[in-house]
Amino acid sequence: MPETPAPLRLEATSVGRPAGIPAAAAEAERRGIDRFTLSETSYDPFLQLARAADRTEEIELATGVAIAFARTPMTLAYEAWGVHEASGGRAVVGLGSQVKPHVVRRFGMPWDSPAARMTEYVAAVRAIWHSWQTGERLAFRGDFYSHTLMTPVFAPEPVAAGTPPILLAGVGPLMTRAAGAVADGLICHPFSSVQHLAGTVLPAVRDARAAAEAAAEPWTSRPFEVVGSVLTATGRTEEELAANVRGVRERIAFYASTPAYRPVLEAHGWGGLHDELHPLSVRGRWKEMGELIDDQVFDAFAVAGEPAEAAREIHRRYTGLVTRLSVHAPDGADPELMLDVLGAVRRIDTTSG
Repeated sequence: MPETPAPLRLEATSVGRPAGIPAAAAEAERRGIDRFTLSETSYDPFLQLARAADRTEEIELATGVAIAFARTPMTLAYEAWGVHEASGGRAVVGLGSQVKPHVVRRFGMPWDSPAARMTEYVAAVRAIWHSWQTGERLAFRGDFYSHTLMTPVFAPEPVAAGTPPILLAGVGPLMTRAAGAVADGLICHPFSSVQHLAGTVLPAVRDARAAAEAAAEPWTSRPFEVVGSVLTATGRTEEELAANVRGVRERIAFYASTPAYRPVLEAHGWGGLHDELHPLSVRGRWKEMGELIDDQVFDAFAVAGEPAEAAREIHRRYTGLVTRLSVHAPDGADPELMLDVLGAVRRIDTTSG
């Protein structure tokens, strides 16, 4: 008999204001969600997750993503360790590179050779954590980062749960391969179709992971995660659903206008859509951009329907392809709707299992 796919682990993603984050994490835990994840947009996610740790007991607390190159490895190591210790070992660190203009012009930090830099960044963070966890001398020297000083007064206490997992977000071939090579998992970008994931992204990731396992790299003792990020338009009424479909079309248009993401469109033969959208994005014509996303493009990158209907389609597409599922709503959507969808996915898994 064919092997039954493992149930999808579920992840609730939030970008809310700080005052509401502890309650949002507690509600996700109450609903049986496995992980609560915060994106880094207008606020530092580590500060918010540390507050959420006080209101939760079991749910994992993750960044999805924190901007790696906005911080040194040491800065990131301290922030993540604080959440890990405060939560009793429940932190998960999702990292992303962000595009060059934001890193250089917004954060004032260097950005070059992003995949190579990220590979070394992860190794540096792990070396720092290893020093804290074991008391061994810190002696990390690389091409981009060097960390060779750690005295007892500046070293946090070890955490019984061990060091946090590190997941990498990636779209292009170099960064997704880096995730397979050095991370504990890949966070798939929301602008990823099932076709692109199954045919291009995941085979390369698995090859890189297999090489790391063959080399007996210490982090490979943990199972590798693939987090599927699904753009989802749902609603309890026709009006709410229609508004969220418009919002998702605009989000798809925003991603499709980004030069770095053009290869995803080209995998479907839609490279010309980027050429239409990019000039509009420069002029901030977001609504007009959304109107260029037809049903075929929408269906490739997103799911729509009332919560149970959306959950069925998500389950059909992603079971057996990813190990963990995160659903993403358009700006302004009711966050409870995403929890409704995740709950419906869990019920389908329970029934089918």
